[in-house]
Amino acid sequence: MVYTVAVAGATGYAGGEAIRILASHPSFAVTTVAGHSSVGHRLGEYLPHIPQLADLLIEDSTPEVLNGHDVIILALPHGASGKLASQLDEAAVVVDLGADHRLEEQDAWDAFYGGDFYDHWTYGMPELILGKDNEGNYVRQRSNLTGTHRIAGPGCNVTSVTLAMQPGVAEGLVEPTSIVSDLAVGYSGAGKNLKRMNLLAAEAFGSATPYGVGGTHRHIPEILQNFAHAAGKPAADASQFTLSFTPMLVPMSRGILAVVSATMTDKAKALSDDELYAVWERAYEDQQFMIVLPQGVLPATQNIVGSNAAHLQVVPDRNAGRIIAFAAIDNLNRGTAGQAVQALNLAMGLDESTGLTTIGVAP
Repeated sequence: MVYTVAVAGATGYAGGEAIRILASHPSFAVTTVAGHSSVGHRLGEYLPHIPQLADLLIEDSTPEVLNGHDVIILALPHGASGKLASQLDEAAVVVDLGADHRLEEQDAWDAFYGGDFYDHWTYGMPELILGKDNEGNYVRQRSNLTGTHRIAGPGCNVTSVTLAMQPGVAEGLVEPTSIVSDLAVGYSGAGKNLKRMNLLAAEAFGSATPYGVGGTHRHIPEILQNFAHAAGKPAADASQFTLSFTPMLVPMSRGILAVVSATMTDKAKALSDDELYAVWERAYEDQQFMIVLPQGVLPATQNIVGSNAAHLQVVPDRNAGRIIAFAAIDNLNRGTAGQAVQALNLAMGLDESTGLTTIGVAP
């Protein structure tokens, strides 16, 4: 069976990547694309790298245009998808690539976003750890995605930081109030706009620029929510964790390299380097898109471009008494559209890897 798909925000980076992946997916057919300033134009004017869909006419992002499809993907700014979602078919599977349905606690939304708060949807990170069962096995978010009709796509920075450090959180190897994350982020992570001078080529080439500093970045509460869940706690307990989070734009189109560190607990200090590495291996041993690299091999963004994989590594810094975890992802694929398609596959009863790859493009 082939399911029809409508994509709102089709000419943005996230929407365009979703269309690129779905264009070769055997079970989905993109039949409607919608936008705002691009209404009335052909999709090929904006996404010439997807020639088979070039003749689709971009329509307005209204319920009337989007309804009537099996799947609706919303790649819209925060606030916009929340208002639109209440008017969409209940029977359709709706995937929101924005922030409106990610957070479970309104206080966190009010502090970092403001405006109307919308109910959280099923979180679209299949590999997210939700604590352990009575036999000590990891419980994953994957089981919650099967059959769901509303999916909240995670943030791209959130994905990298969560995947890097959640094994340490789940196993009680890191002090929860000591987590620090520095990220190198490709410019597509800033969206398709020219609102800031440092998004112009003359400002970006040859320069690295921090942004969202001082605990202000909107992805922080989502990361803390994920860490609470990894520890087997509800979102309301996210305040038990703290995160110093500093992303930096670097001159590459795609990719995120997250370096996440935290103070070792006594349990972690008692582990050898090999035993610490084995914790990450066990956490991801049956997760096909999670690639824990051989010891001594560090992640590089060039190796994951175009793939839904995350390249992961962990090393101890014994002198500093800290665990350092790494994750490299393609921010538009694993960090956004690829992860959303993986979650969508699960929701539709398909093999979750359908239409996705772990093979990157290098160099």
